[in-house]
Amino acid sequence: MNLNFDIIIDYLPYFWKGTLLTIGLSIAGILLGTILGLFIGLGKMIHNKWLAFPFVCYVTFFRGTPLLVQIFLVHFGVVPMFLGTTNGIIAGVIALTLNAAAYIAEIFRAGIQSLDRGQMEAARSLGMTHVQAMRYVIIPQAFKRMIPPLGNEFVILIKDSSLLSVVATPEIMHWGRMMMGQYAKVWEPYLMAAFIYLILTLSLTLLLNHLEKRLKTE
Repeated sequence: MNLNFDIIIDYLPYFWKGTLLTIGLSIAGILLGTILGLFIGLGKMIHNKWLAFPFVCYVTFFRGTPLLVQIFLVHFGVVPMFLGTTNGIIAGVIALTLNAAAYIAEIFRAGIQSLDRGQMEAARSLGMTHVQAMRYVIIPQAFKRMIPPLGNEFVILIKDSSLLSVVATPEIMHWGRMMMGQYAKVWEPYLMAAFIYLILTLSLTLLLNHLEKRLKTE
């Protein structure tokens, strides 16, 4: 295996652009997916089964179907329905958000339900409403327990963003495929892409580990 570093250097500007877009897509998916996931997780915990049913269906669908299929549905179906044309970046943000929200919803639900029921009863006895108790007592405590699984989901989301290359979203893997097509090389583009993803996921892991240690000491 003889690596040609000249072609890697030629494509570095494109990989840099792809890395920035991958980071942007991942951050958007994480933030929006966390907000939506919290809402869906709380919805699944509603005692009324009929009211909770749509949230259960949502989680079941997005956890039970491949992300690649979801990307195609959003890119070729949902986005053109509203914009009249396809857009890989918009489709990527939507698909990553919807998929991540389903998994994050389960993380929130499990984290909240892992707390003792006495926490809610104590908060209510102090005169708090249910919403206030969730906001100021339950969720802050549950969040500390949710950091490891949330961190794992965020790492997975960064790697899953590589699937967006199939709809011509110019992220890291897109430029890897372009490089392979131009030079008819396999090792250089995909090893470079793997290296960039490794740096991104390791950086996020270290950041989350630092956050987890800080919260444990508080």
